[in-house]
This record gives sequence, structure tokens and C-alpha cells, in this order.
Amino acid sequence: MMLSNGIRHLPGYLDRAAQEALVEDIRGVVAAAPLFVPAMPRTGKPMSVRMTNCGPLGWVTDKERGYRYQSTHPLTGELWPAIPPQLLTIWNEIAGYEKPPEACLVNFYADDAKMGLHQDKDEKDLGAPVVSISLGNSCLFRIGGNDRADKTSSLKLASGDIVILGGDGRLCFHGVDRIYPGTSTLLKSGGRINLTLRRVGK
Repeated sequence: MMLSNGIRHLPGYLDRAAQEALVEDIRGVVAAAPLFVPAMPRTGKPMSVRMTNCGPLGWVTDKERGYRYQSTHPLTGELWPAIPPQLLTIWNEIAGYEKPPEACLVNFYADDAKMGLHQDKDEKDLGAPVVSISLGNSCLFRIGGNDRADKTSSLKLASGDIVILGGDGRLCFHGVDRIYPGTSTLLKSGGRINLTLRRVGK
């Protein structure tokens, strides 16, 4: 389903078995690269999500140095684990881009977490799409234009849904307004996992 120029919603792209396999993969990622709480630049205010990464690069943020990609975990200093093969397969199936992703952000939303409107613009290769995969409880996803003041619309994302931000929509503002508790049995303790595949360099 095309939402606007370059933004696609693929509802139910992953069946239950694929979702369960992906959760197992992510458990392995988290064992190697523990979840941490990112902080806003300048203010140091903690975000309401916990996160980690896999791939050659990982996205991090803190008060001192702000938004950036780096090859090591900010707390352990270890290299990020590899992107699981299933995620690379998904990218190859739907991204429509010849180069592989270099980072996969793993965001864990507790049932009271949210994410304010923002752009994904820390990458040098803005020709590559951002592929976003939802696992666990449903969320209310908000999408705007390329200017923060543009009109926004919302849609409900369920476990197994994928959203692709590409083309004119690559730099659209987007965020998560709320999580709907109890809408999925995929994660034993509730909450939502969002996996975001990104190409960073040209």
C-alpha cells in the first residue's frame, strides 16, 4: 500500500513463524549487545525507548556528542553483532536498493513508551530507503511531510507489518504516538520491538 510518494505500508508481511524466528534472532543480538537508554543531545534527557544495534555500524546518541553512527557499543565498547540473515533477506526482497544495509536499529518500546516526530537524516546515502519492521504490540504510527509543520496522518501498525520510507518520503517526519497493550502475544512480557534497516554511507 502506497501512503504517499515513496512511503509504502506492507501489512502482515511477516507471518507468525517468521516473526517468532526474528524475535529469537534479536534475543541473540541483545545478548551480545545489551539494550541501553539513548539520551537527547545537549539536554541529556533519556528517551523512553531502550535500544541496541546490529551490523557494521550502530546509531547512538548522548548529551556530549549527539546523534551519530559508530562501530562499537557505547557501554561495552564491543563491535556490534552481525545483522541476522533473515533481515538481509527482507531488505533484498523489498528495499529495491542494490547495496546492503549497514545498520539495524533495535528499539524496544515498553507499553507506555513513545517516539516524537523526527527525521532519519544522519545517513550520507539518502537514496537508500529506510525499512521499518514491527514486532509485538500494535502502535499508532504518525507520518508527516519533509517539514515539521506539515500536516500529519496516522495509521496502526501491527506485528509483522513493514513500512518503507523511500523516494520523496525518505526524509518525512514520523513518530510513534502510543503503544496498544495486549494486542499481540508475540513478546511474552508485552511491548513492541521496532527494527530499522538503514544504509549509512555511499
